[in-house]
Amino acid sequence: MELYVGSTVLNTPDMDGAIGFWTAALGYVVRDGDSEFTILTHPTRQWSHLSLQFSGEPKRGFNRVHIDLYASDREREVSRLEALGATRVVPWKYAENDDHIVMAAPDGNEFCIVQSPDRQV
Repeated sequence: MELYVGSTVLNTPDMDGAIGFWTAALGYVVRDGDSEFTILTHPTRQWSHLSLQFSGEPKRGFNRVHIDLYASDREREVSRLEALGATRVVPWKYAENDDHIVMAAPDGNEFCIVQSPDRQV
């Protein structure tokens, strides 16, 4: 099969802010872009792209699709992302053994930080 996920696209009302947050959060670089659409990529192309698309429409409710980011040390990554401007989505009802924390980027797009089961990512 020749089909694979090449990019996940997030709509954002703040292109510069989203570029700043996601490049710092993921260590990605801008591959190509302008004020309407920007493609971020891992420097060695290990992972799929993250693309940002400008949208003047206000965000309504929770994202229908979100990104799960796997971490070898979930709590350390949550703290690092909070320092970059992300916030924990509260209130959020977690089950006793949940391995994730729901967060929002500065532009409001939700994502999860998931503890990697093998502690290596």
